[in-house]
Amino acid sequence: MTRRPLPAAFYARQTELVARELLGAVLECTVNGTRCRGRIVETEAYTGEEDLACHAAAGRTARTEVLYGPAGRAYVYFIYGMHWCVNAVTRRAGMPSAVLIRAVEPLEGIEAMRRRRHGRPDRELTNGPAKLCEAFGITGPRHHGASLISSPLRILEGEPVRDEDVAVTPRIGIVKAASDPLRWIVRSSAFVSGRRPRRDET
Repeated sequence: MTRRPLPAAFYARQTELVARELLGAVLECTVNGTRCRGRIVETEAYTGEEDLACHAAAGRTARTEVLYGPAGRAYVYFIYGMHWCVNAVTRRAGMPSAVLIRAVEPLEGIEAMRRRRHGRPDRELTNGPAKLCEAFGITGPRHHGASLISSPLRILEGEPVRDEDVAVTPRIGIVKAASDPLRWIVRSSAFVSGRRPRRDET
């Protein structure tokens, strides 16, 4: 199936809207001729300098420069001295914000994912932001600042996710601004990281 990359205009909008509408889109990364694809099932919005959990809260630095650039680029950062995480930059240039891709469902390149994840069970290949980066071969040196439209790291059109299969929760794995409801998940996916809400929750 031919899938087109999401256009720059898709990302140049309110961060929360982009986070919601990225559910169902397809993350694609090609490294050394091997292509991996996965359906995005979990995202988090980081909304700018006023968001204490966003890296832009520290202001414009060498680390955060990509956040201040044009929408539709990859912001890839290192955590805990060992893991990469990938984000899609949103809004217009000068308004630093991004959507963290927290989890995907593997679609293609699963053998490469298994190899990179050192034989972990399939359920644990991509159910977290660091896990999916390792499985896809996404790193800062290769992909930080890359175009999500035209580089080997792209986000492609997918199948829309119905509102009834989406839940919104507080972000997880952070301390500052942890209660803000800025995490979107596909309820039915087994690849969502952390606890999935019950049907009677938002």
